[in-house]
Amino acid sequence: MKSSPPARPLWQGRTLALLGIVLFAFSLRSAVASLSPLFDHIAADFELPAAVVGLIGTAPPVCFAIFGLLTPALERRFGLERLAVAAMTVVTVGLVARSLAPNSGLLLAGTALVFAAVGTGNILLPPLVKRYFPDRIGLMTTVFSTTMSVATFVPPLIAVPVADAADWHFSLGLWAVFALVAMVPWIGLAVRRAADARADRAARTSPGADDEVEQASPRAFGRMWRLPLAWALLISFAVSSTVAYTSFAWMPKMLVDIAGVAPVTAGALLSLFGFMGLPASLVVPLLVTRRNATRLLFGIAVTTGLVGLAGLLFVPTVAPWLWVGLVGLAPLLFPLVLVLLGLRTRTHEGAVALSGFVQSGGYAIAALFPVGIGLLHDATDSWTAPLIILAIVVAAAIPAGVVAARPHTIEDDWERRHGAW
Repeated sequence: MKSSPPARPLWQGRTLALLGIVLFAFSLRSAVASLSPLFDHIAADFELPAAVVGLIGTAPPVCFAIFGLLTPALERRFGLERLAVAAMTVVTVGLVARSLAPNSGLLLAGTALVFAAVGTGNILLPPLVKRYFPDRIGLMTTVFSTTMSVATFVPPLIAVPVADAADWHFSLGLWAVFALVAMVPWIGLAVRRAADARADRAARTSPGADDEVEQASPRAFGRMWRLPLAWALLISFAVSSTVAYTSFAWMPKMLVDIAGVAPVTAGALLSLFGFMGLPASLVVPLLVTRRNATRLLFGIAVTTGLVGLAGLLFVPTVAPWLWVGLVGLAPLLFPLVLVLLGLRTRTHEGAVALSGFVQSGGYAIAALFPVGIGLLHDATDSWTAPLIILAIVVAAAIPAGVVAARPHTIEDDWERRHGAW
């Protein structure tokens, strides 16, 4: 495995990339988190059927999975920088469209457009970090995952006050400004990269090997299906996403039913669950890159998740805040997997292919659980079976963590099993 490149000052020659990654990450999550708090305001203007609300709730992981599969091919065609510009353009258009929606159908269509672009953006972030900050993967993963955490809980805090002061149209539409600004650095970087590519072509008398590094091979994504490391990261990502999306969908109702808390308290406990991702996003990438703490972090995620779920299952009325907080630590697998997407690859094409495989597959699995858990609860009229299912999901991270913690890359795996990458 190749050694890491020597570190250089964070801002040196890559200020645009740093700003672009931060703004890009913020826009990806604020676009998702700014809608659901406004359902009551929107319903005052036009009918918002439960089916539409349900589709909006399940749309993120579904769109993330579908467009995660498409992104590697789009990246081969357009390149990272131009695709980043396109993703932010579509997010901007979608945010404006849904803020102007006159009915639930167009609200859903605009939301789907936003989530489609966000699905592409999710895949692009780890390869962008690897391209511009190969010497600072841990730090930059901390930067963008923390930005995502902030962008997850800030919009719900201000969405309703802004809607009360103005209206819900303005509250939804204002996030388009951030997506619009996020385009600017990537436009500059796309122009610069195109100019560099023209200069390289003019300087070469024959095509060089560099083209193969910069353009992800169409075979690379297919190779992921045959690599245990890729599957280990996919399962880990699926565990994190399943716990997160299922909790956001059902935890308030579950806490009211089994812990006997008031709805307002259940909402506050859900906020606690979401907030647990912020400290995790701050420390996890640095612990992985500087302390090689991958195995330890997998152990913490699994242990806290299982203990929290056991508390909710057996003694839900005793310190429910503790059980919720412990369950909220299980999704620390999210920033852990994001940093491993950079550390477990040697090449640009490997990073794009692995990111697409892990995130699209992980989101596809996670999309099944909010609906499935709800159906299981309705069928049993109990939260016992759903909690046991979630515990089994968390336990699946144990074998995945054993494989993912080994310090090797997907290229190493392929070469050892199948020959040259």
